[in-house]
Amino acid sequence: MQTSFWRDHVIRICTRGVIICFVASAVSFTLPAAAAEPLQGDQIKTLLLTGGPVHDAKAIGDIVQGALEQSGRFQVTRVHEDLDALLPERIAPFKLIVFYWTLGEINDQQKRGLLNHIAQGNGYVTFHSGADSFRGDPEYRALVGGYFVTHPHYREYQVSVTQQESPITRDISEFMITDEQYILDYDPRVTVLANALYQGRPMPVLWTKDWGQGRVFYSALGHDPKACQQEMFQQLLIRGALWAAGSQ
Repeated sequence: MQTSFWRDHVIRICTRGVIICFVASAVSFTLPAAAAEPLQGDQIKTLLLTGGPVHDAKAIGDIVQGALEQSGRFQVTRVHEDLDALLPERIAPFKLIVFYWTLGEINDQQKRGLLNHIAQGNGYVTFHSGADSFRGDPEYRALVGGYFVTHPHYREYQVSVTQQESPITRDISEFMITDEQYILDYDPRVTVLANALYQGRPMPVLWTKDWGQGRVFYSALGHDPKACQQEMFQQLLIRGALWAAGSQ
C-alpha cells in the first residue's frame, strides 16, 4: 500500500511538472506578440511646439499630443512658449515639427533654424493660426504658403476634397466640420487638397507644398479644443503629419 502511495505521488508530481513546463513554453512564445506595438526607434521623432497670446494653445497642444501618441507613429517632445526650441542645436534631432502658435515674434536665429531644418528634408505641420504666426514676416509666410486675412463666425460648414489621390485625403470626398473658417491669402503654387465656400468662392482648408527638400502641410482647422477633438480634424492632422515626415 505504501509503495502504491509513493508511486501515485511521484506520478502526480511528474504530471504537474509537465503541465508547468508546457505553460511556461506557451508563455515564452506569446510574450513577443504583446510587444507588437511600434518601438521608439521606429517612431517619428516629433517636436510639438505651442504658444502665443491668442487661442488656448496649451489645451490644444494637449489634444494634439494625445492624438499623435495614440496613433503609435510618433515619439513626441512637447515644448510650450519657447521658440528657442527652433534653434539649430535644439531642432536637429526632430524629423517632424508640429506647430501651433498665434501672432508673436520670431528672431532671426530661431527663424533660420526652422527654415533650414525643413529645407534639409524634414517635415513641417501647422494648423489654423499657424497661418497667423509672426504676422507680416515674409519668410515665415513663404514657408507656410499663405497667411490669415479674416474669418466668419464659428459655425458648422462643409469641406469638399479636391485631391482624392493624396494619401492625406484618400477615400474622403466631403465632410462637415464645426470650426472657425479661416479666410486666407495664399501662394497659388501650393497644392490645395480641400476647400470650403466663403461668400460663394472656394477657400482652401488643406494644402501641401515643398520647402527645399522638405514637406509642409497646412490645415486651416483647429480653432479651439472642441474643434480639435473632432475625429476628422485628428485624422487629417495625423495623415498630414505622416506625409510631411515622408512616411506616407
